[in-house]
Amino acid sequence: MNQEKYCNIIRELSNRIVVAQEPIRILDAIKWDDRVQSAFFDSGCNRQPQVDAEYYRRIPLRFDINSVRDALHGIQQDTLKHLGFDNAAGSIMSRMCREYLRVLDMLEARGTPAFSEISHELYGRSSDVFHVGGSSLSDLGMLLDESLRNLDEQMFLDREVQEIPTRQAVRLLQQRLDRVFTVPNARVRVIESDGIVADAAAGSDYIKLRKNAFFSERDLHVLEAHEGWVHVGTGLNGRLQPVCTFLSKGTPSDTITQEGLAIFIEVISFNSHPARLRRIADRIRAIHLVEQGATFLDVFAQLCAEGRSREEAYAAAVRIFRGSTPESGAFAKDLAYSKGFVMVYNFIRLAVRRGRLDRIHLLFCGKLAVEDMGVIGQLADEGLIHDPVYLPPPVIDLNALTAWMAYSNFLNRLDLVQIDNNFAPMLT
Repeated sequence: MNQEKYCNIIRELSNRIVVAQEPIRILDAIKWDDRVQSAFFDSGCNRQPQVDAEYYRRIPLRFDINSVRDALHGIQQDTLKHLGFDNAAGSIMSRMCREYLRVLDMLEARGTPAFSEISHELYGRSSDVFHVGGSSLSDLGMLLDESLRNLDEQMFLDREVQEIPTRQAVRLLQQRLDRVFTVPNARVRVIESDGIVADAAAGSDYIKLRKNAFFSERDLHVLEAHEGWVHVGTGLNGRLQPVCTFLSKGTPSDTITQEGLAIFIEVISFNSHPARLRRIADRIRAIHLVEQGATFLDVFAQLCAEGRSREEAYAAAVRIFRGSTPESGAFAKDLAYSKGFVMVYNFIRLAVRRGRLDRIHLLFCGKLAVEDMGVIGQLADEGLIHDPVYLPPPVIDLNALTAWMAYSNFLNRLDLVQIDNNFAPMLT
């Protein structure tokens, strides 16, 4: 098969995946509306939210699930037929089809225990470890919580006043992103929206900010780095790929890496902050509690007992139970932030250690999973995947990052318990 025909086959299959998955909107299909919150607060926060399987049946999916399933099965079959079992691009596209099919199964199971089980299959469990015999995600959540408890929250947590209204925030964020995203047909739009629950949400080439919300200057820095540089940036980089356009869209495995990259970039650009890490730690610990049998009320009460406001506790608990019911298990997506961060950090650290700095920028060439980076590198070497057009400013020049990671490889060998004993007298 000549190279042109080979590229055309990959591009055609890739484009079919992009089209087939387009109707799938996981978060839209599982969100709880404002009436659930109002009823919960009206009950004195003493009754489980009124969400069951019937609640989800009243919110039908906005697409024909069988048609999407048939399309994905067809792509799987054609990928095998035209590319075979061992083809690099085919292996990723087949994996994407399998995951999207499980996502459809998960959405069909809204409001039942099966929803939670499939979400754990796709996003993991709090008991997952990063290597055999190593620490788990729940260990990380507890360590973050312990570290943050030692901080004076009046000094470090949410110090900045949220006084920038949405319309002004849209204008400011647009100005900042325009300095990074300069290709005429691949720009980022920042728009005001009254159709989202969270304060902000990213799409393929846009960031929505919730109407009538207020933001701090730090909020805008986080949105610029997390949603703009990473989420929208990698989506645009994938769309600009000449052959492997499947990189413009992400499956749950890709989401884990995406969220990890976004947190990593927040941290190394000094845009993250303790309050944000507190929310991430809360989500890991909440999912761990639910895996042990906790209900919505249990999680809500625990967070309130730890000093969260009832609004903060409700928002955190809803993220964990959306798609499920108050007693049917967790939606595991919020493990992605910390799980992905550790995976991305370790990949970059090892890339430096092995002298493969050329692989670091490839993390941003589209929406991908760290586990696929060997295949991604092979496709890049073959010229089928191009370098990313957009890179977050902190990683454009790898000198500082490389220096940090070089020290990191040594620092991770040190015994933190012994160091704590040595430094304790200086910090009393």
